[in-house]
Amino acid sequence: MSSTAIVDIATLVTNDPSRGGGASPLGLVRDAAVVIDGDRVVWTGESNTAPATDNRVDAEGRAVVPGFVDSHSHLVFAGDRTDEFNARMSGRPYRAGGIRTTVAATRAASDAELEANLTRFLAEALRQGTTTIETKSGYGLTTEDEARALRLAARHTDEVTYLGAHIPAPEYADDPAGYVDLVTGKMLDACAPHARWIDVFCERGAFDGDQARAVLTAGRARGLHPRIHANQLSHGPGVQLAVELDAASADHCTHLTDADVDALAHSRTVATLLPGAEFSTRAAWPDARRLLDAGVTVALSTDCNPGSSFTSSVPFCVALAVRDMGMTPDEALWSATAGGAAALRRTDIGRITPGARADLVLLDAPSHVHLAYRPGVPLVAGVWRRGVRAL
Repeated sequence: MSSTAIVDIATLVTNDPSRGGGASPLGLVRDAAVVIDGDRVVWTGESNTAPATDNRVDAEGRAVVPGFVDSHSHLVFAGDRTDEFNARMSGRPYRAGGIRTTVAATRAASDAELEANLTRFLAEALRQGTTTIETKSGYGLTTEDEARALRLAARHTDEVTYLGAHIPAPEYADDPAGYVDLVTGKMLDACAPHARWIDVFCERGAFDGDQARAVLTAGRARGLHPRIHANQLSHGPGVQLAVELDAASADHCTHLTDADVDALAHSRTVATLLPGAEFSTRAAWPDARRLLDAGVTVALSTDCNPGSSFTSSVPFCVALAVRDMGMTPDEALWSATAGGAAALRRTDIGRITPGARADLVLLDAPSHVHLAYRPGVPLVAGVWRRGVRAL
């Protein structure tokens, strides 16, 4: 193990609201430095007071932000849905049933093919500054295919989610109750050892509130903590169910009543917004401003998947959130880092403070605001993950 100081940082985003005079939850430190020892941050402060270290990296007046925490993705799959996207951009609306196309391709793929795709997408995300990523099963929908998806995912991330309840499997199209029995029984038994979380798509065309409750409570009984796809395509019971079950996150949150917003504001459940999905489906944008003004904790994630949001770029989602969802650049960055950590109930990531995991991104810009100010520009100039420079 050796220590490294990154010095001459124009703007350091710590996500410690006590820093920078308390003017921003980002805890901005100007003319800053950060010291890494092993896989942890051990010191932050002004550059001219940085302690001696084994190594020194000159940021040359650029910004450093916490590594992005992408708390919602679907990366274990095969094939793509280019034709579906093309048709949708030509006027066909998005429906949940398109998932079946990916299910067929995923079932037909080998383990090696699935893992190669997974590692390619993880590397793609890392190049764009993502240092922690959650990913789900949900494209196998048989006991064997769901279990292998989770086994493969668990080789590459600690944040693995069992999503057997993505949609009813094609074989159970006329017997959704039978499929819920499978998801909460034999399939759960095979999948629980490989996952931390359990998720369900609570939506018309997928699972109703009672079915979603059955799935999440069964998973919780097996030690998996709930998260839920909620209120994406229409108003529904997903958000209220998330709060009732103390889910870590209610994801999408596009169609909300005042009661939904109030419930989230008085709970620990994070509202994870996924603007890539609205961008790719031409759907209504989630109202982030409404949630933030009510005191809801908000996360931003990519929802990277082949059907409705085929992007692994958190910076792109930050730019969308600022441009179209009413967030400020500070709020969007916080939600993509500390907010994502909250959605995973983690305190060791999403911040640059002593004791936190040393996950940092060096931007080729003097300020984090450039993430929204220069959309589409590859601004990530360096990435440290667990204290090791990965880019």
